[in-house]
Amino acid sequence: MSDDILRIRDLRVSTDTGVELLHGVSLELERGEILGLIGESGAGKSTIGLAAMGYGRGGCRITGGEVQLAGKDLASCTRREREAVRGARIAYVAQSAAAAFNPAHRLEKQIIEAPLYHGLMTEAEARAWMVELFTALGLPEPETFGRRFPHQVSGGQLQRAMVALAMACKPDVLVLDEPTTALDVTTQIEVLRLLRDTIRKYETSALYITHDLAVIAQVADRLVVLRHGQEVETGPTQQILTAPREDYTRRLVSERQASLSAPAGAAHKTGQELLRVEEVDATYGKAPVLSGIDLSVKQGETVAIVGESGSGKSTLARVVAGLLPPSRGRVAFDGAALPPSYRRRGKDLLRRIQLIYQLPDVALNPRQTVAEAIGRPLSRFQGLTGGANRAEVLRLLDQIGLPAEMADRLPGALSGGQKQRVCIARALAAKPDLIICDEVTSALDPLVAEDILRLLRRLQDELGITYLFITHDLSVVKRLADRTVVMQKGRIVEEAETDRLFAAPAQAYTRGLLASVPQLDPGWLDSVLTAP
Repeated sequence: MSDDILRIRDLRVSTDTGVELLHGVSLELERGEILGLIGESGAGKSTIGLAAMGYGRGGCRITGGEVQLAGKDLASCTRREREAVRGARIAYVAQSAAAAFNPAHRLEKQIIEAPLYHGLMTEAEARAWMVELFTALGLPEPETFGRRFPHQVSGGQLQRAMVALAMACKPDVLVLDEPTTALDVTTQIEVLRLLRDTIRKYETSALYITHDLAVIAQVADRLVVLRHGQEVETGPTQQILTAPREDYTRRLVSERQASLSAPAGAAHKTGQELLRVEEVDATYGKAPVLSGIDLSVKQGETVAIVGESGSGKSTLARVVAGLLPPSRGRVAFDGAALPPSYRRRGKDLLRRIQLIYQLPDVALNPRQTVAEAIGRPLSRFQGLTGGANRAEVLRLLDQIGLPAEMADRLPGALSGGQKQRVCIARALAAKPDLIICDEVTSALDPLVAEDILRLLRRLQDELGITYLFITHDLSVVKRLADRTVVMQKGRIVEEAETDRLFAAPAQAYTRGLLASVPQLDPGWLDSVLTAP
């Protein structure tokens, strides 16, 4: 008798306009197994994950095949039958925890809601189970952690709280959609360990969706490789990583290997100083976040800002962009002091400094089409309207590798990587001098991320654009940045040319970051966790 908890047969998903996104995908998930879904952005990974819950995201629907969860076909169920299963028997852990939680409610209220709704537990039982999950997931003060609001915890803590939210009903299957993508390397290690150990402890099965082969190597028993909505190859994790049978899989593996072993350092021609940050402090309320930040960036240079979650990287970006006025110090741009708030900056200054946000789900208006999102800065900063605006939108889409038909889609009909590329195109539409890139490749698979990096480098060579590149992906830093700045607890602890920093980091904290980059070895995580 089969021990499969989830069986998908000949699954087909199409858009409302008739475009087929999944072309007859089949897979099986055994009880207690972690099955990895990998492939490029738009390959259909998240579409399969949502379809496993009998769900088609905005503008999409299941048009064929079966989705059998414990023998029940979710594709042919009534809406009420599917709602009874979702959350209770199968649950979803989204890529963006910040977008998944309601900011107006405490964590505990949101986590105990599902077991109460499904009638699976009393409130006392749901709260006790929540505390047990908090403890298993390594969250601080598990008895009281749930009283916090989402904005009162770090990104890594919120991602773990989202795992607790998904496991609140003790489901048979978890759908994990890029659950560590937005985390720094040291936090990612801890979350990966906790995810793996928690799934094993409670004998839950999981579909793990990711573009990062080095990450999936640490947790998955088997891998399914996808491309253009079709299965390319399936096999045990070790076999896929060491002896892939298909050319496309070999490309994915070789690209990840190349990114991990790429030589450090970039060679960009730089000019005069464009940005200077002098003795900057910043606070959220009364809590200090930045302390004594000094930084200089030259025209045409790429400076990477790295550090753990909560180190102040994104806060520094907000200060430069004028979204958070500093409490002390000054920021100068092209030799002149910048007004602390963006509201006091003229149109030309706003055009010259652009910020690409970390979370495209939050950055894009869900009710605006791609053409409207990109067209707005074209209209505001370049005065383009009508046909001229549309033509430039299509040119920018082509430049960042998206087809023209994407122009009329809403963000809900795009993959995470596609949404991030739309954000990049929107920034480029202003023709800026400085682009602050806040984790712009974190949502992209290795092949697409490499295309984006090549695009950014080419634009820099052609247009002299300057980048302040905030990221936790040290392989990206190694290939792109001229200089690297390391932050810890709101301070700069080390700064050096990238090749020198990677070859001989001066600080123990920096050495710890470099040692935390996942490798294409299924035993790497265990070796790191057991290292003295």
